[in-house]
Amino acid sequence: MTRLDPRSPMVLDTKLVGRRPGTMHELTRDVGTPSDFGTDVMRVEEGESLHLELRLESVVEGVLVTGSVRGTATGACVRCLDPVTEEVDGFFQELFVHADRHDHHREVGDDDADQERQVEDGYIDLEPVLRDTVVPALPFQPVCRPDCPGLCSECGLPLAEDPQHQHDQIDPRWAALSALSEQPPTTTEKRT
Repeated sequence: MTRLDPRSPMVLDTKLVGRRPGTMHELTRDVGTPSDFGTDVMRVEEGESLHLELRLESVVEGVLVTGSVRGTATGACVRCLDPVTEEVDGFFQELFVHADRHDHHREVGDDDADQERQVEDGYIDLEPVLRDTVVPALPFQPVCRPDCPGLCSECGLPLAEDPQHQHDQIDPRWAALSALSEQPPTTTEKRT
């Protein structure tokens, strides 16, 4: 396991609340978004600002972090590929368990012990919590507007620019017959 960097804006020092249950500390922080913060179609770009409002509370098991995250995600409309911007506004509450409490949970056979987030050397890493809050909230199929008509399947023209756009298509089963109608008529000789 790698050690947390206390200089990282997403790492919080638990000395703000100590280990006395009931101690609370509130803070506001703007942090730069890490890489790969989204999906293939929608993401908060690396380095974009995420605004955090946090409350840290010391509890018997560890530190309870309650907060909100706000930012802006960008992507492409799945219908017409135009740029899409979406405001991100998420809420989270996560318990970070002290190492001794985590060890106790494992000793008593708590099945959820492996899923616990932990206080590491007195620090808390918010990045996984923020990722778990923001990424699932992003639209799976973003659209530039609800009634976006998309692109023409034949030529790729944005249908919003020309709503009457169409291509004359002949059913391939009848295409051979249309070729007959394009041939010049033949003259037949008259018999006497």
